[in-house]
Amino acid sequence: MISAFDDFQKFSKENADMAMESANVVTKGFQTIASEAADYSKQSFEAGAAAMEKIMAAGTLDKAIEAQSDYVRSAYEGYVGQATKVGEIFAGMAKAAYKPYEGLFGKFPR
Repeated sequence: MISAFDDFQKFSKENADMAMESANVVTKGFQTIASEAADYSKQSFEAGAAAMEKIMAAGTLDKAIEAQSDYVRSAYEGYVGQATKVGEIFAGMAKAAYKPYEGLFGKFPR
Protein backbone atom coordinates (compact mmCIF):
# COMPACT_ATOMS: atom_id res chain seq x y z
CA MET A 1 0.00 0.00 0.00
CA ILE A 2 2.75 2.43 0.92
CA SER A 3 4.68 1.46 -2.20
CA ALA A 4 1.67 2.28 -4.38
CA PHE A 5 1.29 5.63 -2.65
CA ASP A 6 5.00 6.39 -3.16
CA ASP A 7 4.73 5.44 -6.82
CA PHE A 8 1.68 7.67 -7.25
CA GLN A 9 3.42 10.54 -5.46
CA LYS A 10 6.52 10.14 -7.66
CA PHE A 11 4.36 10.01 -10.79
CA SER A 12 2.49 13.15 -9.71
CA LYS A 13 5.72 15.03 -9.01
CA GLU A 14 7.14 14.04 -12.42
CA ASN A 15 3.97 15.27 -14.13
CA ALA A 16 4.04 18.54 -12.20
CA ASP A 17 7.70 19.03 -13.12
CA MET A 18 6.94 18.37 -16.79
CA ALA A 19 4.03 20.82 -16.72
CA MET A 20 6.19 23.52 -15.11
CA GLU A 21 8.98 22.99 -17.65
CA SER A 22 6.50 23.21 -20.50
CA ALA A 23 4.87 26.33 -19.03
CA ASN A 24 8.26 28.00 -18.65
CA VAL A 25 9.05 27.34 -22.31
CA VAL A 26 5.71 28.81 -23.40
CA THR A 27 6.21 31.86 -21.19
CA LYS A 28 9.67 32.52 -22.62
CA GLY A 29 8.30 32.02 -26.13
CA PHE A 30 5.57 34.60 -25.64
CA GLN A 31 8.09 37.02 -24.14
CA THR A 32 10.23 36.59 -27.24
CA ILE A 33 7.21 37.18 -29.49
CA ALA A 34 6.23 40.30 -27.53
CA SER A 35 9.77 41.63 -27.85
CA GLU A 36 9.80 40.92 -31.58
CA ALA A 37 6.43 42.65 -32.00
CA ALA A 38 7.65 45.74 -30.13
CA ASP A 39 10.83 45.89 -32.20
CA TYR A 40 8.91 45.42 -35.45
CA SER A 41 6.37 48.10 -34.51
CA LYS A 42 9.10 50.60 -33.72
CA GLN A 43 10.98 49.81 -36.92
CA SER A 44 7.79 49.95 -38.98
CA PHE A 45 6.77 53.31 -37.51
CA GLU A 46 10.22 54.78 -38.19
CA ALA A 47 10.21 53.47 -41.76
CA GLY A 48 6.73 54.90 -42.33
CA ALA A 49 7.74 58.30 -40.98
CA ALA A 50 10.86 58.34 -43.16
CA ALA A 51 8.79 57.38 -46.19
CA MET A 52 6.28 60.12 -45.47
CA GLU A 53 9.07 62.69 -45.26
CA LYS A 54 10.48 61.42 -48.54
CA ILE A 55 7.07 61.58 -50.22
CA MET A 56 6.40 65.10 -48.93
CA ALA A 57 9.84 66.27 -50.09
CA ALA A 58 9.38 64.83 -53.59
CA GLY A 59 9.33 67.60 -56.15
CA THR A 60 7.09 65.86 -58.65
CA LEU A 61 4.20 63.45 -58.61
CA ASP A 62 6.34 60.78 -60.28
CA LYS A 63 8.97 61.04 -57.51
CA ALA A 64 6.26 60.87 -54.83
CA ILE A 65 4.71 57.76 -56.40
CA GLU A 66 8.15 56.17 -56.72
CA ALA A 67 8.89 56.88 -53.04
CA GLN A 68 5.53 55.45 -52.02
CA SER A 69 6.06 52.34 -54.16
CA ASP A 70 9.49 51.80 -52.60
CA TYR A 71 7.98 52.12 -49.12
CA VAL A 72 5.13 49.71 -49.87
CA ARG A 73 7.55 47.17 -51.32
CA SER A 74 9.91 47.34 -48.34
CA ALA A 75 7.00 47.33 -45.85
CA TYR A 76 5.57 44.20 -47.46
CA GLU A 77 8.95 42.45 -47.45
CA GLY A 78 9.45 43.43 -43.81
CA TYR A 79 6.01 42.13 -42.88
CA VAL A 80 6.55 38.80 -44.61
CA GLY A 81 9.95 38.45 -42.94
CA GLN A 82 8.47 39.26 -39.53
CA ALA A 83 5.57 36.85 -40.02
CA THR A 84 8.04 34.12 -40.96
CA LYS A 85 10.16 34.85 -37.90
CA VAL A 86 7.14 34.75 -35.57
CA GLY A 87 5.99 31.50 -37.18
CA GLU A 88 9.40 29.97 -36.53
CA ILE A 89 9.29 31.15 -32.91
CA PHE A 90 5.85 29.55 -32.46
CA ALA A 91 7.02 26.29 -34.04
CA GLY A 92 10.12 26.18 -31.85
CA MET A 93 8.05 27.01 -28.79
CA ALA A 94 5.58 24.21 -29.54
CA LYS A 95 8.36 21.66 -30.04
CA ALA A 96 10.14 22.72 -26.86
CA ALA A 97 6.90 22.72 -24.85
CA TYR A 98 6.12 19.17 -26.02
CA LYS A 99 9.62 17.85 -25.36
CA PRO A 100 9.11 17.11 -21.62
CA TYR A 101 6.13 14.91 -22.48
CA GLU A 102 7.86 12.79 -25.15
CA GLY A 103 9.11 10.18 -22.69
CA LEU A 104 5.74 9.99 -20.91
CA PHE A 105 3.98 8.27 -23.79
CA GLY A 106 6.55 5.48 -23.94
CA LYS A 107 5.82 4.50 -20.31
CA PHE A 108 2.28 3.25 -20.91
CA PRO A 109 1.70 -0.31 -22.15
CA ARG A 110 -0.01 -0.69 -25.48
